[in-house]
Amino acid sequence: MTDFLQLALSGFATGSIYALAALGFTLLWQASGTINFAQGEFVMLPAFMMLAFSALGLPLLLSFAATCVVAVLVLGWLFKRGIADPLLRFGMMPIVVATIGLAIAARNGVRAGYSAEAHAFPSLFADQLFNLAGVTVTLADLGTLALALVLVLATQAFLSKTVTGRAMQAVAQNTESATVLGINVARMIFYTFAINALLACAAALLVTPTYLAKFDMGESLGNKAFFAAIIGGFNNSRGALLGGVIVGVAENLAAAYISPAYKDAVALVLFMLVILFKPQGLLGKKVERKV
Repeated sequence: MTDFLQLALSGFATGSIYALAALGFTLLWQASGTINFAQGEFVMLPAFMMLAFSALGLPLLLSFAATCVVAVLVLGWLFKRGIADPLLRFGMMPIVVATIGLAIAARNGVRAGYSAEAHAFPSLFADQLFNLAGVTVTLADLGTLALALVLVLATQAFLSKTVTGRAMQAVAQNTESATVLGINVARMIFYTFAINALLACAAALLVTPTYLAKFDMGESLGNKAFFAAIIGGFNNSRGALLGGVIVGVAENLAAAYISPAYKDAVALVLFMLVILFKPQGLLGKKVERKV
């Protein structure tokens, strides 16, 4: 039982990182109908940005702050203006193809321009162990879980409790009605892209110390975040948290009790089961979208 709890807690910490990336999927889909298959690379790129700023002598938190500014400009504004806006008028397929191409270009660009090797990444948390009711946990797991949950819940509170957040939700539900009500639709959609970029930076800060900064780290992370978003409900931002936690815990338990070889397949199996029996996701609702 102690081993089970330890694995579950570690899975919660990993799953909360998946939730941060999955939340980006759901936010972009709800606000603009965009599916970003480069979401994993949007986590990988800030990790290397932080390494670059650290190499200039900046401490970790200042490197993170500088990376957030660059990410909002490049992964938020430039991505929206350069890829999403021109292609969305032609339907979903061009966006899908473009973001898949962007993911490939980002991986190969980092490998050729920076390094193909894995790089150590500093952690926010000290290397410390705690014993809670017989369960040994690391400060990194506890800190990652707490910080990721705070970010997800803060995003939820922003969307539901603030005027800007409610305006963003209005745009997500009906663009035409939001325009009639005087909401600046283009600005609200940009805010969504900017929030996605910030969440990706936070995910990079939390996940990279464990998984190292690698040019291909975003590929697996992006796939699991996408599966988590589908499992929880692609049109429900709370579903991103549920889906991420389910995937994180399930893959930890599968690796321990079945075989480590099946760890990366767990998210795919859960995804297929949900698609078969509840296509809208565990917390999602059936909606009609104009095509």
